[in-house]
Amino acid sequence: MKGEDKVHVLRLAAIETALPPILVDRRTMRVIDGIHRLMAASLKGHKVIDVEFFDGSREEAFLKAVEANVEHGLPLSQADRTAAALRILKSHPTMSDRAIAKSTGLGARAVAELRRSSDSVPHSNFRVGRDGKVRPLNGAKGRLRVAELIRENPQASLRQVARTAGVSPATALDVRRRLERGEEPVPSQGGTASAETETPRDPMPVPNASMMGPPSTATLEKLMRDPSLRQSELGRRLLRMFKENVLGAKEMTDICASVPSHCLEMIIQLSRANSQIWEDFAQELNRRARIVNPE
Repeated sequence: MKGEDKVHVLRLAAIETALPPILVDRRTMRVIDGIHRLMAASLKGHKVIDVEFFDGSREEAFLKAVEANVEHGLPLSQADRTAAALRILKSHPTMSDRAIAKSTGLGARAVAELRRSSDSVPHSNFRVGRDGKVRPLNGAKGRLRVAELIRENPQASLRQVARTAGVSPATALDVRRRLERGEEPVPSQGGTASAETETPRDPMPVPNASMMGPPSTATLEKLMRDPSLRQSELGRRLLRMFKENVLGAKEMTDICASVPSHCLEMIIQLSRANSQIWEDFAQELNRRARIVNPE
């Protein structure tokens, strides 16, 4: 990954308020997260700095460093995220594609393709998801179990069915829709689809998703690097709001599938109200943009 950013160190050194503690590997005393904060403290002549210690293996420390950087550090380049994902695949081959995607900032499909195309990634017959559950790669058995549960109790919530069958809510949703269309619960391509990577053929729509319109990853990364936003409390709040929208959009299918039926109408209303807030915000910015640049 790229080295230290001297400009960022100077920006941090200019901040008067206390910075978050750095994260240090207790075993090696190596900085896992916060090297720029450490350099900024040294530049200001500080002799001590707040530290949180991490206990774990070298590869676990690397995973923690990547997650911390994606969460609040300087944005990693596409090449850095890909290299990090490949290293995590090698050290944690049972970690699900979605879990690695969340840790590195890549898409789950990109991680899956990286897993398939690399000969150096150890083979595993199961995956451990973000929820800590172990799922076999052959999802046929789980899908058949979902179909059985739905036929026994059509009114059961998808979350309950998914938990009982040991599959993701997205898989349970896909099976239910297949049954509604009169199709078999297991896809016809050999019946060995991965329970971890499969997604519904017809995902549940998000109310007014086009109006919510979270910014692209590239646009968000550019904004995250802008010092005028990063060094302002309101600017940082705005960036956090956009970041939450981007992360939430990636998980929207699972979230939709997990909403209890008795909450649907209330959440639909709230979602539409929120989308209108963002639309009004965009309109206000658009009016300001026309004043600043009439052309």
